[in-house]
Amino acid sequence: MSGSPAADARTPRPPAPPSGPRPYALRCDHRTTPLGTDEPAPLLSWRLESDRRGDDPVAYRVRVAEDPRDLAGGGRPLWDTGRVADPDAVGVVYGGPALTARTRYHWRVTVWPAGPTPLRPAEATSWFETAMADDLMTDHAATGADPWSASWIAHDPRPVDVVDAPTDGVVALDHHGLAPCPTLRRAFSAARPARARLYVSARGLYEVRINGARVGDAELAPGWTDYHHRVQYQTYDVTDLVRAGENVLAATLADGWWSGFVGFEPRRAGAHYGTFPQLIAELHLTGADGRTTKVVTDPAWRTATGAIRHADLLMGECHDLRYAADGWDLPGFDDSGWSPAVVTDTDHRLLVASPDEPVRATTTLLPRTITRVAPGRHLVDFGQNLAGRVRLRVPALPAGGRVVVRHAEVLDGTEQLYTANLRTAAATDVLVGDGRANVMFEPRFTYHGFRYAEISGLPDVDPSDVVAVVLHSDTPWAGAFDCSDPGIRRLHDCVSWGQRSNFVSVPTDCPQRDERLGWLADAQVFLPTAALNADVAAFFTKWLRDVDDARTPDGGFTNVAPRLAGVDDEGAPGWGDAGVIIPWHLYRTYDDPRFLARALDGMRAWVDLIHRHNPDLLWRKRVGPHFSDWLAPGTPTPRDVIATAYFARSARITSLAADVLGERETARRYGELADAIGAVFAEQFVTTGPTTGVTADETSVRIEGDTQTGYLVALAFELLPADLADAAARRLAELVEQAGPALTTGFLGVALAAPVLDAHGRADLAHALLRRTDHPSWLFPLRHGATTVWERWDGWTPEGGFQAASMNSFNHYALGSVGEWLYRGVAGLGQRPDSTGYRHLSVRPHPGGLTHAGARHESVRGAIEVRWTRDGDRFELRVQVPPGATADVRVPTTDPASVRESDTRAEDAPHVTPLTTGRDHALYRVASGAYRFTSVYADTSPTARLPHALRQDRRRPSPAAASFAGTHEEDTP
Repeated sequence: MSGSPAADARTPRPPAPPSGPRPYALRCDHRTTPLGTDEPAPLLSWRLESDRRGDDPVAYRVRVAEDPRDLAGGGRPLWDTGRVADPDAVGVVYGGPALTARTRYHWRVTVWPAGPTPLRPAEATSWFETAMADDLMTDHAATGADPWSASWIAHDPRPVDVVDAPTDGVVALDHHGLAPCPTLRRAFSAARPARARLYVSARGLYEVRINGARVGDAELAPGWTDYHHRVQYQTYDVTDLVRAGENVLAATLADGWWSGFVGFEPRRAGAHYGTFPQLIAELHLTGADGRTTKVVTDPAWRTATGAIRHADLLMGECHDLRYAADGWDLPGFDDSGWSPAVVTDTDHRLLVASPDEPVRATTTLLPRTITRVAPGRHLVDFGQNLAGRVRLRVPALPAGGRVVVRHAEVLDGTEQLYTANLRTAAATDVLVGDGRANVMFEPRFTYHGFRYAEISGLPDVDPSDVVAVVLHSDTPWAGAFDCSDPGIRRLHDCVSWGQRSNFVSVPTDCPQRDERLGWLADAQVFLPTAALNADVAAFFTKWLRDVDDARTPDGGFTNVAPRLAGVDDEGAPGWGDAGVIIPWHLYRTYDDPRFLARALDGMRAWVDLIHRHNPDLLWRKRVGPHFSDWLAPGTPTPRDVIATAYFARSARITSLAADVLGERETARRYGELADAIGAVFAEQFVTTGPTTGVTADETSVRIEGDTQTGYLVALAFELLPADLADAAARRLAELVEQAGPALTTGFLGVALAAPVLDAHGRADLAHALLRRTDHPSWLFPLRHGATTVWERWDGWTPEGGFQAASMNSFNHYALGSVGEWLYRGVAGLGQRPDSTGYRHLSVRPHPGGLTHAGARHESVRGAIEVRWTRDGDRFELRVQVPPGATADVRVPTTDPASVRESDTRAEDAPHVTPLTTGRDHALYRVASGAYRFTSVYADTSPTARLPHALRQDRRRPSPAAASFAGTHEEDTP
């Protein structure tokens, strides 16, 4: 019967309308479901994906509620944007009522698609949780409100129990005055909670346990900040760890950055921050009735010292099992012999919730080889330079017996660890046995930069008993690169491992020696590469606060952040300028203007400071030190040239940032200042004259010093009149060709080389530099077994051996800043200069003799992918553009009429618009979606005839090189 349920079941239903762009990867302040944010107006963002071309959004809606049921239709959300017509949006800053502390909020984004056919909107849901502050919209420092009840507590610091020194002569650390790690415990009774949150921090490092189970997976928590300005705390959901009846909240503390050895010329006794570690914690237990009780750090806690006899980031860690108190972190343990905790103070003003992901153990590496070098001494090669620690199972160890683990990046050529470049960092871990068997030894409050570990004190080391544990700030990996050249693929791997190794709470310069500082220049030159490899928005959000905390009273940025005694305060050219350059790049990458809003005052103060000292617009009067183009081989670039170029660059970016934020008068003023500095730069440092070039009317250009870096900063920062830029680019190319072709740049110039050459039509020369195998080059270290980028081009050579040990890291990312051009220049994945957040892509691959290359990047807008192959004269280019974005696609071709898109003439293909053609390319603009271009491309450039990079020298490395760094024969064709 018509209309009956049975009839309806038999009647075919009309197909559902196709869905539009789908939101995914929801973020709150660039983090997935953050547990504990104190941002009063967080950014709620999403990415988009679709299976169709031109499937773009036209509007969004965001709803926020405490109860997820209120996100559905008919619910009463706390905040509802309503439908907002904004096709560019991939995020919105929360604008509802003040958020309440310690509360989980659920949120949903709805996205409406474009198109004449009605399509279902797509939705996705996520959550975030607020932190300790009672009212996130309140300035507690100003009002006096204090959400914390806990006190800072410590083990009694007066009787310093200095570590016992080993007696075997292998390592002696007693002269450093390292003290045992305090253990603290608090027994409490509780009902089974419906919800439990632990808010915890330390001056120093902490590891917390509840009833013997470790809380969270953060390493080296709470991370490094300038503790005079900020101390971060973390929030953990511990609901499943608290049980009905007796419980124990327990913690182990270590010196860490607070009271341990930090930086070069390490200092103790509070020269940096403090003299002994301290703990603060609050455990909030909420029952089914909504009532909350607290367990807080106070004098009721009991303290002692245990098996960890010392733990220091630079010196290493010692576990003596004879001091172990088994079960100390469990209920029922007798702590009557322990001491009461000492309350050090109750000041909570500097406590802030962590805005970034913590350091985590992200992977483990098995040994590549284990070599017995002497009785009881074994050398383990993990095949990869890394930052982390060794986990070792010790089958048997008599009471008082010692196992010593020493670490190094390279060998000295005689099967010995090369440790001279560690300087004063001992990098040594020790286990002292108590007679028990099958002990798992793994340090918890230190990390080392190493590829090799020497293990002494065991008759044998089984490969199944030892692994390397990799530690770094857990920045979500967002990029991938591949190409047909195994040397270039390995270079990308080296760059990536250098990034992992040196993003440890702050962007460090190196993970192995007594330094590990957040140098600003290193970070600013590497950031474009780092942001393609990984999602570093939250990581740099945190570190830019360190940069701001470090500012000097007169407005200067510093050379390192966090600021540290013993390092010059005022920033050098290129170093201090990072406080301007980094926020701008983060804004362009993540389309989050808050990076600029938070930084603009500091940008202005920095430029004004330089201007006050140099009213003639030539940065000659030093505000701080001047490192020039650090570690550049050959003729130094004049310091005034570099400094004045950066002065102009910072003024220009400050103008651009002010314009983005709507501060038109500020933008005008700094724009005019940038123009004036550029004019003075050209007047003072640039000379012109006739040339003997191809045509008689060409002009020659010389920049004072006539160095590669001088031309690079002038061209990259657009300091030359348009009629002189081409001549300067020709001179730059001449200098590069005369050198090898090779680079003679240091930290500041290296990042600019390939992009500037590419921008001025010499991508062939950039490829030649990329594939050079003699030093100075990126591939020279790889020929000799490097697995990370070196600090120096010539850190080791067959002729000269090791460079000066005082400054010779083999894991240092600054020279790895070429990684950006691997994505942008080789694969072709980039964005237009006028774009932010990859709204307008620029796809410009440069084959350069390769047969294929590709890159993928998870942008804030969605996944971007570029892949190309070349087979004879046939070129194929595949492009994936996320919804809401467009791309200008430059298809390499020597016959523009041959270009096809998905086997259709490109100009006739849907969502493809022809723009221009040239002798070697055709340019199209495409909408979102997937595309496959093909063309005829007879590449006759010099690099098209280059062999694979590592095939240029098929000789095995010398014995010294093989002993020094190992080889990768399986990767060498």
